[in-house]
Amino acid sequence: METTTVIKEKTWLTRTKRPIVIAGPCSAENEDQVLETAKRLKATDRVDIYRAGIWKPRTRPNSFEGVGAIGLPWLKRVKEEVGLPITIEVAKASHVELALEFGIDILWIGARTTVNPFAVQEIADALRGVDIPVLVKNPINPDVALWIGGIERLEKAGIKEVGGIHRGFSNHGEKFYRNRPQWHIALEFRNQRPDLPLINDPSHICGRRDILQEVGQKAMDLDFDGLMIESHIDPDKAWSDAKQQITPEVLGVMIKEMVLREDYEDVKIIQSKLDYFRQEINHIDDELINLLGNRMNIAREIGTYKKDNNMTIFQPKRWNDIMDKCRVLAEKNQLSEEFIAKFLNAIHVESINQQEEVFRDKS
Repeated sequence: METTTVIKEKTWLTRTKRPIVIAGPCSAENEDQVLETAKRLKATDRVDIYRAGIWKPRTRPNSFEGVGAIGLPWLKRVKEEVGLPITIEVAKASHVELALEFGIDILWIGARTTVNPFAVQEIADALRGVDIPVLVKNPINPDVALWIGGIERLEKAGIKEVGGIHRGFSNHGEKFYRNRPQWHIALEFRNQRPDLPLINDPSHICGRRDILQEVGQKAMDLDFDGLMIESHIDPDKAWSDAKQQITPEVLGVMIKEMVLREDYEDVKIIQSKLDYFRQEINHIDDELINLLGNRMNIAREIGTYKKDNNMTIFQPKRWNDIMDKCRVLAEKNQLSEEFIAKFLNAIHVESINQQEEVFRDKS
């Protein structure tokens, strides 16, 4: 179809438009809601693809799990009357078959499905021989190999147009985000598969509407290709995920206010300045590695002393003193407490490993 061809040219192949915006309600609730949302999103002139949840995988039973196949004709009307291409989530072969029957343009695989290679393979097998773009959300857990593995299953089934959706990762005890973004995982996905489009889903990362703009902007700063944002005509009355949805008009303003960055790879004067800074970082990195090597040399000497004097490797009081001192230094140097804790813990683990090697040495 003509609409699908346009999506391929602008979205999956040439990346001539940023951000690609995928928007629509978390769940299709009724025909009027689906059509009205689509019309208002279209009126913003900021939305490229319409999304709506037909099947909603839920953690616990008795939750709203989507209207099911009865919503597919509603989406077909959106495509015909509003002119937006349609994308939906599929979780098994029967979903794929129904989506293709109703002319859905793009499919996506959700986080709960990505985590199960058997389920992804079932979808890939159902799509064998079909020419349709498919996006794969990151699995619930931060596992790049599992995420890319899902894409590779689709590619082996002959799907030529695939991409990723970064929707954050479940983290026990997380209080600020619904799903912690862990941007480094998404960047590792991009590093391993720079050929693929990568979409950010701030709705599922945030779980609340007040920080959507902030997270969406960060995705743009990190050169994501687009955004998937949940939008509802009456967000507070949405049947699912009400707190993270925004009206089409608010979404339109949000996208309009996005600042788009450029990489300027071909601009020599800008790259030469960057090269200077990068050389500075390279020198500092070299010094850091040398300093860490020196630290581990001392750690091994301490290990020898502890072994000779029959002392335990782990000394809690000493470790707490180090952490307290470094937190103060970190704050003075504008380093986050979370970063310095992870950094020092990594050093501590390596120091313990080095001392254990000394303890195991029989010579």
